[in-house]
Amino acid sequence: MGTLCALLLATNKAAVRLWSAFPEHVADMRREGQNTRFLPGFALPKNLVVSGDAREVTAGADLVIMAVPSKHLRAVLERIKDDLPEACTYVSVIKGIETESLLRPSEVLRQVAGRRRLAVLSGPCLAREVAGRLPATVVVASEDAAAAAAARKAFATPWFRVYTSDDPVGVELGGALKNVIAIAAGICDGLELGSNAKAALITRGLVEMTRLAAAMGARRETLAGLAGLGDLVTTCVSGLSRNHYVGQEIGRGLPLAEVLAKMGLVEAEGVETTRSVAALAARHGIEMPITLAVHAVLFGGKRPPEALADLMSREPKKE
Repeated sequence: MGTLCALLLATNKAAVRLWSAFPEHVADMRREGQNTRFLPGFALPKNLVVSGDAREVTAGADLVIMAVPSKHLRAVLERIKDDLPEACTYVSVIKGIETESLLRPSEVLRQVAGRRRLAVLSGPCLAREVAGRLPATVVVASEDAAAAAAARKAFATPWFRVYTSDDPVGVELGGALKNVIAIAAGICDGLELGSNAKAALITRGLVEMTRLAAAMGARRETLAGLAGLGDLVTTCVSGLSRNHYVGQEIGRGLPLAEVLAKMGLVEAEGVETTRSVAALAARHGIEMPITLAVHAVLFGGKRPPEALADLMSREPKKE
C-alpha cells in the first residue's frame, strides 16, 4: 500500500520519496526499478526517490503517508520520531489495531510522536488493481477539514476517486474490522459453503462491525459507506485479499502457522486484529459471535466446521 500511495502521488507530479526500513529492500527497488517484494510488475516513476534514510525522506514534506503494518508501527515510530516534521499533514492508510494497547494507528502516532495534523484513508482499495489503473473509490477522513481536503487533492486521479469525511474513528475502524470478517469469509469459501452462507456472513459481519464502531464513537452511517461495507465486500470476495486467503487456506485444513509461512513477508492484518477486536468487544460489552468464532479457530484450536456449527445453532432472535 505504501508503494501504491507513492505511485498515485507521483502520477500527480509530486516529488515523492519512498522509505523502507531495510537497506537491502532499498537496494532491490533501486536496481529493479520496482518493488518486487510487495508490488511487483509496476515500474517506479522517475520522480520517485527510494531511500532508507527517514530524515532525508521526510525533510520538507507537505504530506507524510504512514503505511506500516500495525504490529510494527510503534517500533518504527520510536525509531524515526525525531525525523518526523510537525508542520505537515499525516495520512494513515494502515488497516489494523495495535494488539497490546488496542489503539488505532492514528492514536499510536499521536501517543509516540505527539499531536499531528492527521487524516486517515480507507475503502475498497486492492493495491494491484489500483496500480493497474482500474477504477477505485475511497474515503479520507479527518477532524480537520483542511487536512482531508489536502489528502484528497494529493491522491485523486482519473481512476482513483476520493471522498471526504469528518468521522476518522469510523473510517479507521472500518478498515480494521473488515479484515476479521474477511478471514471468516475465506473460511466459508475454503469449506465450500456456498453463496447463501457467504452473503449471510458478510451481512451479519457488517452488523458486528457497526456495533463495535458505534460503541467506540463512530457514526453508524460511516460503516454503511466505503470504509465499512465497501471495503468489507471487496476483502471478502477478491482473490487478491490477503485476509481472505488466510481464511480460505484454514478452511481447507491448513494450520495458521503454515498459512502465514507460505505468505512470507506479506502481512495479513486481520490475524492480529482478531485478537484486538475480541478484546475490544469484551471491553465494550459488544456481542460479536463471528469475530469470536474466528478467534477460536485462529487461536483456540477449534476446527472450522465446529465453529460453523456453533454459529448456526445460536438461539434464534429478531434481526
